[in-house]
Formats: sequence, structure tokens, C-alpha cells
Amino acid sequence: MIKEVIVVEGKNDAAAVKKAVDADIIITGGFGITQDTLKLIRIASERRGVIVLTDPDFMGEKIRKMIGDRIPKVKHAFIPKEKAMAEGDIGVENASTESIIEALTMARYEMKDDRRREFTQRDMIVNGLSGCNNAAIMRSKVGKALGIGYANSKQFLNRLNNYGITREEFNEAIEKVRRLSNEEA
Repeated sequence: MIKEVIVVEGKNDAAAVKKAVDADIIITGGFGITQDTLKLIRIASERRGVIVLTDPDFMGEKIRKMIGDRIPKVKHAFIPKEKAMAEGDIGVENASTESIIEALTMARYEMKDDRRREFTQRDMIVNGLSGCNNAAIMRSKVGKALGIGYANSKQFLNRLNNYGITREEFNEAIEKVRRLSNEEA
């Protein structure tokens, strides 16, 4: 059983998570999240902890941000887009049990009070995460390896700094992605 309460968008997401793990779940009902639901998430966060697991799409990110902005201490779990797709539909409900477990295992706190600047735009450019043709592909692969999901360059840099990624973790992820890319070539 997972100690934290998992926050998802809809009933189908909840069913997929319940199939993967034994956990209590709060359903936001999508972007129309109510004050009562936010209050429930806040209480769960204070008592047991919360993991936000939203769809890897624009609306999922908006819901994640809304919760993160209002509730000081929640973990965030990310499922890569390619592992959440089925017949053109993207969502947690389409992810495999293994993908859900992996995402929950890699969940991280966003560090709001201690905004660090470990990583800079220079790190992004030097490592092919920004400013080159394959940057989006590289961010997707490195985000998957670090468990912080895909994001545009600015958001990715924020995630590196705000989710407590260490320089060692970052370097290992970059090396792993490069090694796998070389093996595929």
C-alpha cells in the first residue's frame, strides 16, 4: 500500500491507478476542480502526503500547477506521453501498470521555499536540451530518466531546479540517454 494519497483527474485514471497499486485516491474531476476538492487534497497532504499524477498534456499540467500553487507540499509523478497513449488518446488511464508504478516510485517534491539555481540555461544548451534540433527529443528522454516528465525548455530548467535533481542524477541521466541513443544508431 502506498502511504500517500494519489490525486488524479478522472474516474478512469483512478481505476488504472487502483489496478496498479493499493492506494487511496482523490479525483479532481478535471480542470473544474472545486474548493472542496482542494481542501480535501490539503488535508490529505498534511496528514499522509499527496502524489499528483495528472495526464501528460496541457490540461494535466494546468491542474498540476493549480494544486502545486495552492498546496505547499505535494509530490509530483510523471508518466511520459508515449507511455500514456492509446488510439490517439492521452491519459493516465492508458498507461500500463508498470508505467504507473514507475512514475509513483519516482515522485518528487517541488521545492517552493528554497528556489535553487543548480542548473542554468548553459547546462541546457551544453547537454542538447535547448537550442538545437533534437532538444525536445532529448528533454523527453532525460525527463523520463529523471522522472520529471517532458516540458519545454523553460519549464524543464525549472523542474531541474525545483524538484531537487542533483548534479550527479542529471549527469547520470544525460550519460544514460546518450549511451542508449548511440546503441540505437
